[in-house]
Amino acid sequence: MEVVIVPDAAAGGELIAEAMTALLRRKPDALLGVATGSTPLPVYEALAAKVSAGAVDVSRARIAQLDEYVGLPAEHPESYRSVLRRQVLEPLGLAAGAFMGPDGAASDVQGACEAYDKALAEAGGVDLQLLGIGTDGHIGFNEPCSSLASRTRIKTLTEQTRVDNARFFDGDIKQVPHHVITQGIGTILQARHLVLLATGEGKADAVAATVEGPVAAVCPASALQLHPHATVVVDEAAASELKLADYFRHTYANKPDWQGI
Repeated sequence: MEVVIVPDAAAGGELIAEAMTALLRRKPDALLGVATGSTPLPVYEALAAKVSAGAVDVSRARIAQLDEYVGLPAEHPESYRSVLRRQVLEPLGLAAGAFMGPDGAASDVQGACEAYDKALAEAGGVDLQLLGIGTDGHIGFNEPCSSLASRTRIKTLTEQTRVDNARFFDGDIKQVPHHVITQGIGTILQARHLVLLATGEGKADAVAATVEGPVAAVCPASALQLHPHATVVVDEAAASELKLADYFRHTYANKPDWQGI
C-alpha cells in the first residue's frame, strides 16, 4: 500500500485526476469506478478541468457506480445515479450510456445485486476504483464487520452513517434510506487500482486503522492492505494519527516522477 500525504483536498484531487488522465491516455475506454459524497468532488473537478483544457479525451471512458440507495427512484435528486450524473457525467460530457450501476429501485434487490456484479465482470473489470472512507472505516457501504470476501449485496446502514448522510436530505435523518446496494469488499478488491482519498481530522483514526492497523473486518478499509496496487491519498489533517507519516513522506518524495501513483 502506498500512502501519499498532500497539503490539502485540492492537491489530492489534482493528484488523483492526473492518475486517471494517465490511465485514459493508455486505455481510452477505461472503466473508472466512482464514489459519492463530498470527499471525491475535488477529483471530479480537477478531471473536468483537464477535459475542458483538452488535456485528455474521455469520449470512450466508462463510469461504474460503487453503491446506491435502495428504494429511491433513479430520478430522485439524492439517488447516487442522479448525484453522479451531476458531478461526473455532465461535467465530463459523457452520455448516459457510459454509465453502469445497480438498480436500487428493483423489485428483486438480490437479483439486482447479482446482475451488477456480473455486469462489472463482463465489462472487463474496473481499472481504477476511487474510494472514500467513513469515520468508522467503511468503504462503499461495507459497514464494520462486513465480510472481506463479500460481493455486491444489500446492506443495512448504521445509525452513524445515516446521521452523516442526513446533510444531503435537508438534515432530516428520517429521509435517509435504511438500506443500500453496495459493491462488496471482495468485488472492490478486484479493481486493478484502488485509490482511497481521505481529508479532514475526522478521518484520521480511520486512516490510521486502515494503513497501520491489522487487516480486520471491524475496519473494512483495512482490506486494501491485501491489494497489489492500492494508493491512499490523505491531507495533513487526515494523516495526523499516522505513526509512519515521516516515512510515507520520504518514500513519496523520492519516488521516480515517471512512476505515478
